Amino acid sequence: MSVDADGQDWSKLDPSGLDWSKQDGLLPAIVQDADNLRVLMLGYMNREALQATLDGGKVTFYSRSKQRLWTKGESSGHFLELVSLAADCDNDTLLVQARPHGPTCHLQRASCFPQAPAAFLAELDALVAQRERERPAGSYTTRLFEGGVRRIAQKVGEEGVETALAAVAQDEAALLGESADLLFHLTVLLRARGLSLQDAIAELQDRHRR
Repeated sequence: MSVDADGQDWSKLDPSGLDWSKQDGLLPAIVQDADNLRVLMLGYMNREALQATLDGGKVTFYSRSKQRLWTKGESSGHFLELVSLAADCDNDTLLVQARPHGPTCHLQRASCFPQAPAAFLAELDALVAQRERERPAGSYTTRLFEGGVRRIAQKVGEEGVETALAAVAQDEAALLGESADLLFHLTVLLRARGLSLQDAIAELQDRHRR
């Protein structure tokens, strides 16, 4: 069973409950990056495209220019891996959350909307994960990973103390600077243990729902 962040089983979304009448059997589908929430693109789905998306897990549209189903990435390999799917309050527009495998835009940009905002902490988390995989020479993050979990944990402890001291004895700029250092090193520590910042956020969300 495939579920979204609210625990809803999107694989059982009933296409017959959607309003297909307004745009000649097509629904606008807004695609959003599931991790950093950046809007990636807008496409259109008919019933068949929606069903193909639900069945195969790769976001599929109806191409109005080609007059056929079109799976994003079928030529480039830059697929959109489905994470969640929901209809709006009028049941005539879809919000698709997906994980992009490569740039979404044909201009090799992450988004078809160049200025689309994204959650920076999610972008930082992704960059730290990339540093962990690739270990580029000269990178401070690489040196942290090569120092091991104990060294990274020590840095988190140091930054935690410095943040607390800044809160009681320094100005706002110092507190913000130390807080940023703490968040960065905590992100590295989680990744060194095979976890992510998103995992910590999910824990907070779970506690909020209790």
